[in-house]
Amino acid sequence: MKRSDINKSIKTMEALMSKYSFMLPEFCHWPPEDWQTKGSEYDEIRDNMLGWDVTDYGIGNFAALGLTLITIRNGNIHNDKYTKTYAEKIMMIQEGQVSPMHFHWKKMEDIINRGGGNLVLKLYNATKDEQLADTDVEINKDGRKYMIKAGEEVILKPGESISLYPYCYHEFYNQPGTGDVLVGEVSMCNDDNTDNRFLTELGRFPTIEEDEPPYRLLCTEYPQDYKNRRLL
Repeated sequence: MKRSDINKSIKTMEALMSKYSFMLPEFCHWPPEDWQTKGSEYDEIRDNMLGWDVTDYGIGNFAALGLTLITIRNGNIHNDKYTKTYAEKIMMIQEGQVSPMHFHWKKMEDIINRGGGNLVLKLYNATKDEQLADTDVEINKDGRKYMIKAGEEVILKPGESISLYPYCYHEFYNQPGTGDVLVGEVSMCNDDNTDNRFLTELGRFPTIEEDEPPYRLLCTEYPQDYKNRRLL
């Protein structure tokens, strides 16, 4: 994925968040050079992969299969130093993009339409061998519990949300013609390295072609020599 496309997507998402008055913590606005001055007081950001995340899932067709997101807060199931048991993300799905079919082994999450167009989710239960089941799927949508057929679409209008449980396959995209969608996620601790089961094998993070300087560092790019710094 080209750095120029990553930069463009981040700027587009910043504009969308501004339109819907979604405010971010300060560290999401730091330019890359600022990270060279940040000591161990910012361990939580680095260790728990807070910040910007732009992915084409290793396919190289970001306009069709891609997602731009920010992890705002998160715990860490691999490090007892962090006791936070929850996470929050804000995401942007653009017209024509799909976030591909996947489930989480451990994480339960609420997906929320924070503004923009309508968000469409296609849902399946997982079989024991982690394929798509043909069984009805239980839905919990803003306090209403009901059943849908396997693969049936659920539409979230702005302000609406749905709860997704472990082993519930889901993909999402915007309803054509309704515009880009600002998507919230409130969940248990998030681990994007080990807790994503894609139906078709995909990469979670992109390989980057550096065709221009980065506008923001991604959550996988922070300098690691901070562990040797001393607080002033």
